[in-house]
Amino acid sequence: MSDVYFGTNLFGELDRLQRQMSGLFGGFPSSLRSSRFGTFPHINIGTTDDTIEIVAFAPGVEPAKFDISIEKGLLSIAGERTVQEAAEGTRQYAQERFNGSFRRVIELPQQADPDKVQARYVDGCLLISVGKREASKPRAITVQ
Repeated sequence: MSDVYFGTNLFGELDRLQRQMSGLFGGFPSSLRSSRFGTFPHINIGTTDDTIEIVAFAPGVEPAKFDISIEKGLLSIAGERTVQEAAEGTRQYAQERFNGSFRRVIELPQQADPDKVQARYVDGCLLISVGKREASKPRAITVQ
């Protein structure tokens, strides 16, 4: 007979264990292929024939507070979202919105051209477009 007792809420215990493990291993930079739970900003990455498109969902961040750079195939997005003060006399008991400094690092594919980068901030989304190198673009070959 086993001495292990799980109680009646096995799934609740598994959720608790997952939260603890996330806390232990959180803090590593994410790459193009991975993300950790709870990171800010959330990022979508896609591609067209000519560009790599990155959308960082960052509402409440002033465009001037972003620091975007590319070095050795890594796109770095850093910035700060300031605290929005609660009304005087309000006691806060829950907060789901992230406040403070953040940094996301994304590994770009080899065909990314660091000289062809554009960024703009629209409706709370940071839109970054990274051009592809000419040699990596699809082209038609004629048969003679």
